[in-house]
Amino acid sequence: MPPSALDQLTRLNIVYPMLFKLTNRKSERITHCGVLEFVADEGKVYLPYWMMKYNLLLDEGESIQIESVSLPVATFSRFQPQSEDFLDITNPKAVLENGLRNFACLSTGDVIAIKYNQRVYEMCVLETKPGPAVSIIECDMNVEFAPPVGYKEPKPIKKSEEEPNQEDLSLDPLEFVAFKGEGNRLDGKKKKDVLHPKPTMLKGGVPRVIPDYNYKIGTVRFLRNTKAPLKENKEPIEEFKAFKGEGFSLRDKKSDKGN
Repeated sequence: MPPSALDQLTRLNIVYPMLFKLTNRKSERITHCGVLEFVADEGKVYLPYWMMKYNLLLDEGESIQIESVSLPVATFSRFQPQSEDFLDITNPKAVLENGLRNFACLSTGDVIAIKYNQRVYEMCVLETKPGPAVSIIECDMNVEFAPPVGYKEPKPIKKSEEEPNQEDLSLDPLEFVAFKGEGNRLDGKKKKDVLHPKPTMLKGGVPRVIPDYNYKIGTVRFLRNTKAPLKENKEPIEEFKAFKGEGFSLRDKKSDKGN
């Protein structure tokens, strides 16, 4: 703003911080803002391009009306990102809080621009409390986000697709057995039946599983064992008794020899 505006404001004993209401009579659009410096040329004010384009629908060289106002302190605000790229930010609330330090006030329906990582993110102010225009200087304000423009909720995945049966993922847990094929005798006779040894588990007792080729980085899936729990054996366990078998003698009794 020009220095002459500062002279007039100091004579009016206005309330600090200095906040202003900007009105474009041609488009009947209104917004609110603060002031950075009083160094502009006489009869001119310098506004951010996004404020002229989205909020005031104003072209360069057109006239606007400026009024000094006093706004209530903000307690709540709700924002809507204008692009889905805003969802890629790790901590959006911290980014918004840091960006709002460059603003003095907010108006419902306005679009503000926030710079982060050499990019500009546009945010629409959907709601402000306790009024349609609020001051955000030294305030404790609660913030909420609405879904970005063009955002669609992902379709829920069926349980069968989300959590496959753990039994289906299991491979043969048997350990490698050498020479497990069928053998034949040289004389042509059939060999005797031999009991096959019980299969053994892999070293460590952990069965092999099929890797998830659809895994996405940053996601964690907990597979649940769908096998029914083993039934407890409720039969009474017989206590161990040493030398409980029947005894035999290696020689006959004396009475038997006499006969």
